Order: sequence, then structure tokens, then C-alpha cells
Amino acid sequence: MTGDPGIVIVGASLAGLRGAEALREGGYDGPLTLVGDEPYRPYDRPPLSKHVLAGELPPEATALPQQRPLRAHWRLGQPATALDRTRKAIRLGDGSEVPYTKLLIATGARARPWPGEGAHLAGVFTIRGRDDAAALRLALARPPKHVLVIGAGLIGCEAASCCRDLGVPVTLADPNPTPLARVLGTLVGGTIVECLRRADVAYRAGTKVRALMGEGGHVAGAHLHDGGLIETDCVIVALGAVRDTEWLAQGGLRADAGGLTCDAACRALTRAGDPDPDIGAAGDVARWPNPLYGGREMTVEHWGNAVEQAAHAARSLLRPDDPRPYRHLPAFWSSQFGINIKAVGLAEGADAVAIVQGDRAAQRYLAVYGRSGRSIAAVSFDQARWLPSYADRIAEGAAFPPILDATDQGRVEILAPGFPPARPGPAADERMREMAHV
Repeated sequence: MTGDPGIVIVGASLAGLRGAEALREGGYDGPLTLVGDEPYRPYDRPPLSKHVLAGELPPEATALPQQRPLRAHWRLGQPATALDRTRKAIRLGDGSEVPYTKLLIATGARARPWPGEGAHLAGVFTIRGRDDAAALRLALARPPKHVLVIGAGLIGCEAASCCRDLGVPVTLADPNPTPLARVLGTLVGGTIVECLRRADVAYRAGTKVRALMGEGGHVAGAHLHDGGLIETDCVIVALGAVRDTEWLAQGGLRADAGGLTCDAACRALTRAGDPDPDIGAAGDVARWPNPLYGGREMTVEHWGNAVEQAAHAARSLLRPDDPRPYRHLPAFWSSQFGINIKAVGLAEGADAVAIVQGDRAAQRYLAVYGRSGRSIAAVSFDQARWLPSYADRIAEGAAFPPILDATDQGRVEILAPGFPPARPGPAADERMREMAHV
């Protein structure tokens, strides 16, 4: 290899695109290559489970705007299959190699497939990429007789909402007592249960699907662990996401199914625990110690994090002698059943929740979560006016509840959040992935 191969970005989605733009804005003028496993230029994922499924937007209309000229070489439709840090090269699915001087890893995650019997059947879908959404949209347009959604995270609830908007009967099955129980608690999750009831969604709480059964190669039903049966000709699997890290197995980095571990400056860590100054990571794949949460390692599958972390990782690559910690307050939003839900912070581990604005009975309110006397998260249901103010207080670690003198604030109600008991298996950060790709 001769000459300077420049900077390579593996992952041509939101984080990859914004990382490339940040490199150019930061003064990098050398060769720039973006590698992507899909044949498409970067596109926006949140509309896939909303507007695309509803038929309001064609998949190709989700393309992300390019905010500045990149002068980049695109290698699309070829997944990265291996990293050779010694030779500083990436191997692609077609056997070719892409050398690099510096590397930004933004491979994100993919939808977790149905892990049990019946995964091969026609009529079983996940929602992650453009092709997923396009295929499911065609199935919903037929329409199916009955849809089963497995998993009541944000994607599962949004899919159920879309089905009802289309007039398709739907059952939503989840092992937890309410949707998003492990993310927001059962008190707030109960609001979503009421939305499901009003929309005539058959919500099956505490339900585990054992296997999918088929007729003639097409899904026809789901066997439950309790011996029950749900008849369905369309299944949407919404079980979170799996990090795209397999290609890093031989690269000598700290990477596993939970992500690629980085230092606070978003530089990839070697197995020895040292940061590689020539490799950064951003987006869903990056696991880093967030200073806002006491250095707790986390991955965040949110749109805003992909943008902000990509810019930070790009800076770390361009200024290796001036590493700065990446501080991020997680935030997400969702539209479902006619309600706009917005949240900031991480509610996991809260010991109290305060209803500080609005009316919970009317499903229009703002709730703040506290832990050990500090505010750690907030969520609004069609009541986001004060949310930015609470976000500032949460980032500061303000006392709980942080605002008690708002002009339009009624009686503040403090309640138990109702998180289910911890279960063996994934750590708390893994449970965030019930919300996967917002």
C-alpha cells in the first residue's frame, strides 16, 4: 500500500454521515471513504416504523440530507468482514481490502431476529432497514387478517399503532406487566396500556411466545409458553437490536455483542485496555463511560447520540493530543396512538417518580424520575413545554423534583415508578435496548 489511504468510516448511516461531515468541518482535507453494507446512501431510520409502514412516505424518501460536500468515495453494498489493525486494513464481503490511516467505526446494530422455531417462515418481519420496512409495508397493504407484534418496546408499540391506523387487527405480546416497564416503569407504562385499550389493541401482558407455527411455509400462529395459541398471518418481531461487532473479532479490540468499548473520548480500546488513537467509534455500536452517569459504560441507540457522538469521535481522531470526554444526556421521542412521547435521561434505577405537569388520568402529563434525591430522567406525554428545563436540571444532577414553582404547575404527585424486579441476564444498559432504534 502506497500513499495516504486517508480516513475510512465503516457504517454508512446517520453516525457515519455526520462523522464524515464533522471531519470535513474540522479541517480534514484528505481521502475519505465510507463503507456500508446496504446499497443505499445514508437514510433516516425513525420514519421506517411510522410513516413508511403507514404508506405516508416511500422508503426512498427517507434519505438523509448531506449538509456539506464530502468529496468521499462510497463503498456501498459490501459489509466489513474483518479488521486487521497491524496492517491497518478493512476486509469487505467481496474479499477486497480498504486500507486506512484512521478509522471511524459506526456500524450500528441490526434487528434481533426471532430466536425460536419458525424464524424461517414467510410473514415474519423485523423493522430496522429500508428493505425491512418496504417488505412489511407490502404485507400490511394486502392486508393481513391479524398481526402479532412480539415485544412492547417503542418499535413494537409504534408498529401496533400503525396497524390500528390501517384498520388491521393486532395483538401485542410482551413478558413484562406493561409496555416499556423496564425502561420507564409500570406506572408510566400504564399510560401506554390505556392507549392500547382505546385503540382496540389486544395487549397480552406477561406473555411469552414459545414458537411460531406455519402452514405451507407461511406463518399461521404462535404457541405460547402457557400452552395458549394466537392465530396470526403476520408477525412483527420487535425484540431490540444486536450490535454489529462480529467483524471486529480478530481486530484486538474490546468488542462483543454489547458493543465496542471506548474510552471517554470515544477512542476504541484494545484488549489490553489502551485507547487506539487511530480508531474512533460512534452511534449504536459505541459503548463508552458517560461522565453524566458517573462514568458508567453505556450504549445509546438514539438519533441525537448518533449525531453528537459522531462529531465528538471525529474530533478525537483529528486532535489525538487533546482528548475530551463525551458527555451525553440520552433523549428519545415516539409518536403512537395519537400521542407524542418525549424523554430525557435514564429512568432505570429510579426510586420515585413525580407527576409535575398535566394530568396522568388524561394521558397528558410530564413525569420526573428521582434516585437517591437526585433527578435522573423525565418523560412527557403531549406535555413537552417544560421538558427542556427539566433536561437541564437532570444534566446538572439537581435535587428531586427539581422544579416546584412553575406558573402552570398544580399539585405535585410523587409515586413509586414500579420497575419490575431485576432479572438475570442482560445488564441494565442492555434493557435500554427494548427501545431500539429511535
